Amino acid sequence: MPEAAERPFDFIRANARPAKPRTRGVTEIRAAYYTVLGPRYLRDVLDTMGEYVDGLKFAGGSFTLVPEPALRSVLDTAHERGVYVSTGGFVEYVLTQGPDAVDRYIDTCRQLGFDVVEISTGFVTIPTDDVLRLVERVQRAGLKAKPEVGIQFGAGGATRPEELEAAGVRDVDSAISLARRCRDAGAESIMIESEGITEEVTAWRTDVVTAIVRELGLEPVMFEAADPQVFTWYVQNYGPEVNLFVDHSQIVQLECLRQGIWGTAGTWGRIVRYAP
Repeated sequence: MPEAAERPFDFIRANARPAKPRTRGVTEIRAAYYTVLGPRYLRDVLDTMGEYVDGLKFAGGSFTLVPEPALRSVLDTAHERGVYVSTGGFVEYVLTQGPDAVDRYIDTCRQLGFDVVEISTGFVTIPTDDVLRLVERVQRAGLKAKPEVGIQFGAGGATRPEELEAAGVRDVDSAISLARRCRDAGAESIMIESEGITEEVTAWRTDVVTAIVRELGLEPVMFEAADPQVFTWYVQNYGPEVNLFVDHSQIVQLECLRQGIWGTAGTWGRIVRYAP
């Protein structure tokens, strides 16, 4: 990984940020989904903001649409700049095609150079023990498993709030229990699904976030926060070292907030650290 380049305005005070690889204040960005993100575009993004990007996550199985040379180029570009690459939660679609397809999917991800396989179950019902088997299978392949945990049934497809409310929610204690068991099975990090908490809801469930942070701590969890109001709330309430997943278009806005150099009227000059 190249060393961070000197910036001409380093004399201006900003919040200290740990160097990569870091486990706190991690920023994972969405790759291709709402817009195309190819190797040249990604190179421009990381040439300017790569110091603040820790991970690149595909969405909706978008990487399966990309020709192999271009996909490998995206992965290589990320790795050259110290950025890990995640599949996103596509495995839940592969699960509908049986265990052999899942095994082949995991092995192909490894061969292509992915670092993380996210394990989401927003649209499917799967026993907890099977989730743990998936975590262990991913780890055996030499990849990092990143389970996604949430409270909302049917989450993951920008479903209308009324439909999600009708589907109901899980108890937060069961979500925390699943996260703990996944950690015990070897998962280093847990993605917290935003739907049912801050996305597609009539009122934010901040009580769920409070319970997750209280029981699991900040370091092992990452919150989906691909909305400026949402990631601003997380930084405002949990500080600049909260781990967040945002869209690639939001890197600059989030990092300005983390470093305390800009923000909204409610955060401007108020995100600070006491650190050496």
